[in-house]
Amino acid sequence: MNEPFDGYRRRTIPPPDAELTQVGPGTPGGEYLRRFWQPVAFVRDLERPLRVRILGEDLVVFRDGSARIGVLHLHCAHRGTSLEFGIPLDRGIRCCYHGWAFDVDGRCLETPGEPRGSRLKERVWQGAYPAMEFTGLVFAYLGPPERRPAFPIFDSYDVPGHRLMPAAKFTLPCNWLQVKDNSMDPVHTAFLHALSSGYQFTEAFGVVPELDWALTEAGMAYIATRRAGDLVWIRVCDFIPPNIHQFTREIEEATAPKPTSRPVIIRWAVPDDDTHTTNFELAQVDPAWGFTPEQVALPGFGQSGDRPYAERQRHPADFDAQSSQRPVAVHALEHLASTDRGVIMLRGIVRDGIRAVASGGDPFGTHWREGQVIPTFTQDLVLHRPAASTPEDDRRLLRAEGRRVIVAVERA
Repeated sequence: MNEPFDGYRRRTIPPPDAELTQVGPGTPGGEYLRRFWQPVAFVRDLERPLRVRILGEDLVVFRDGSARIGVLHLHCAHRGTSLEFGIPLDRGIRCCYHGWAFDVDGRCLETPGEPRGSRLKERVWQGAYPAMEFTGLVFAYLGPPERRPAFPIFDSYDVPGHRLMPAAKFTLPCNWLQVKDNSMDPVHTAFLHALSSGYQFTEAFGVVPELDWALTEAGMAYIATRRAGDLVWIRVCDFIPPNIHQFTREIEEATAPKPTSRPVIIRWAVPDDDTHTTNFELAQVDPAWGFTPEQVALPGFGQSGDRPYAERQRHPADFDAQSSQRPVAVHALEHLASTDRGVIMLRGIVRDGIRAVASGGDPFGTHWREGQVIPTFTQDLVLHRPAASTPEDDRRLLRAEGRRVIVAVERA
């Protein structure tokens, strides 16, 4: 029943979709996310041991004197003191409280207060996870050891004329899935970043695009195609399960034909817990831009909550739109439209992966061979294509041109 002023009848808030949104140990979604390598810290932040919260687990990340990375359970196996106060050694880390030392694999190396000849250390292990460094970003695998996948290598890690660099890290006070939903919602770029809030990128973003989505070898992609006079601007962005997306810089003005430009930002949305998400980014940087590492590490406009509240109300951006959907968005209250098809597809991919793990299988995205380069499709392309004779014919032309720039691979 729909009536004016019927807020009284709409007060009940159903629970969130637990299968998709819960990330703790033993939850369906949490076990799914643990089957992938996840970023946990930047190497630049490891001058001292770093306390982190990942997928509802409290951990410490450190680098020992041999430059090895350790990702251990936060609390010492002896009496529970936090290893964020530990002392990195040439090999492993020492607890500040009683001096017990642990290697990066969790092996207890020393129990110095015990009598000479004690074999206690042979019976003690600290919880530990495999870790590796890639381009200044520390990744850890928190899943079952026997199911550990190869570390994925995307073709966007190697863009001619660019240097892959560690970039921004910022946290949103909301669930990871509503952060990632945004990645396959291209129509928001016309409204949130232009028509509703003022132009935050270029004026070309103010044109509502012709929308399409496709399954790809890496996951899925959106295709947003805009008309700019006799030009057609095609923007493609990837979603890569479970929580990666990549996109080009928001500087395209679509004033002249341009060849394909490849992705500049690769972003992981890593759940701290059910209601907090940390984004980690790598960036492809052209040396000609003259950016310093400190500049590359800054979040883009409106990605974090660092602006004054009044300014955010006047000119809301991604942080505000994503985090204000409640700490965990309630899907049962949504009214999804045709422009939300990409969000529906993304959630379907995630749900399929969760159920594959729950049934004892491996989720899509964990099947890559060691060293295999994974093709992705993110790009900007501006073509000279005069408009068709009617608006409907032109929309068909835009969709066709957009589809031509990617190869959609249907998965069984």
